[in-house]
Amino acid sequence: MPQNNYSYTPNPAFYSPLTKEFIKEMKLKGNGAIGHLVEENKNNSGNLLFILENLGYLPTSFDSDWLFTLLNYNNEQVRLWVVKNIGKLQNENYIDILYQVAATDTSTAVKREAISSIGRMRSQKAKSVLFAMLTNEDPKIICQAIRGLLVFKGDEAVDLQLKGLVNHENEMVRTVIYKEYFAKQKEKTSILSHAETYPYLKDVVVNGDVRDVLKYVPDESIHLTFTSPPYYNARDYSIYPSYEAYLAFLEEVFLETYRVTKEGRFLIVNTSPVIVPRISRAHSSKRYPIPFDVHHFLVQMGWEFIDDIIWCKPEYSVKNRVGGFAQHRKPLAYKPNPVTEYLMVYRKQTEKLIDWNIHQYDSKIVEDSKVKDGYETTNVWQICPKSDKVHSAIFPVDLCKRVVEYYSFKGDLVFDPFGGSGTLGRTAKSLGRKFFLTEQEPKYVEYMKSFKTETSIFKEDNTKFLTLEQFKQTVK
Repeated sequence: MPQNNYSYTPNPAFYSPLTKEFIKEMKLKGNGAIGHLVEENKNNSGNLLFILENLGYLPTSFDSDWLFTLLNYNNEQVRLWVVKNIGKLQNENYIDILYQVAATDTSTAVKREAISSIGRMRSQKAKSVLFAMLTNEDPKIICQAIRGLLVFKGDEAVDLQLKGLVNHENEMVRTVIYKEYFAKQKEKTSILSHAETYPYLKDVVVNGDVRDVLKYVPDESIHLTFTSPPYYNARDYSIYPSYEAYLAFLEEVFLETYRVTKEGRFLIVNTSPVIVPRISRAHSSKRYPIPFDVHHFLVQMGWEFIDDIIWCKPEYSVKNRVGGFAQHRKPLAYKPNPVTEYLMVYRKQTEKLIDWNIHQYDSKIVEDSKVKDGYETTNVWQICPKSDKVHSAIFPVDLCKRVVEYYSFKGDLVFDPFGGSGTLGRTAKSLGRKFFLTEQEPKYVEYMKSFKTETSIFKEDNTKFLTLEQFKQTVK
């Protein structure tokens, strides 16, 4: 290691407060200038951390002796940045030191950074250390070791070690190894490009059971599905013989939806727990946790869970459940007013990243589809609900607008298997997308037709309203 021959005289007026520019100046002076600066600030963890975070690029000739004296510093973040900077030196002589850090440090974050720093060296000497870390109890450390070893993919010893992890108990480890070594190229099931869909599905409303309709929809033809399934036995239009039958019905619908969804694209399901009223004062009402029961079979069939968005409504818009409790305040009888629903976001399983989906589009489409300023940054969406005399549970336009803009491109086909009053279709069309809706109830289809005015996007020449039999005739 280089010797520190630089004579440094502290000058508080010159270097206080610390700045990025001053740290860069000290680094360029070399000969121990940074080391002396660190020595002056070793009892101030905030200053020390600022120096370490702003060292930037470190040449191999950097005077680094002082870094190693901080490996036992009592501040975790300081140790983390010490390890990061040692890794920047790209000196394989430091591999053993970093390995000791990974084996003995009390912080899992520091341990993971030590393995990451070893991996970034891309040194043959690192392989044995990374092999040793494959048996670590922390899956994140294992994944860091895998990442470092994948640089040597094709090396017989490396491949043998990594392939053996395909049955590892941790799902992150299994997923990485499967993708790298065992995933087969997905056979193309659609004759269309990713950005395209079939003309006979564009701006179409089919009056029929969605399960019957989807039998005639080709594989991988839908870009986005956003829907609110019927409430279980809470509305006149949604009566099922049992809760199990209701869940089986939804499972059948979403399995077919999975088939017709393009690779890596999204399903957003709007649901909430539902209360079935008690039959008399001698009995209790029943609350069914629909979002949580639906989630289980969605992930089992291949939908990857991405996000949970909370749709929050004003309290005055919901049924008052807390009224009785408000009168007597007796424990155990508390029942809050439910002002939230879930938008559960899923993505069709794929080995490809989101970037792959984006790159399937022309650059102009991507640019034109960019979300404008004012977008929601949290997963809590404050939106008032909608209803009218015909349909008691209408999608608010603002809700549809956000989902369509955030999860699709212009020209995409947006699907709602439970079309209701058609709000999703009208909103999608107004945003430059195409829509495909199915709706079993004739009265709701008639309601959609009532929007066919001279200025409506549901005009006769823009939207096709078809029976199931008519739809079958259009499929080519």
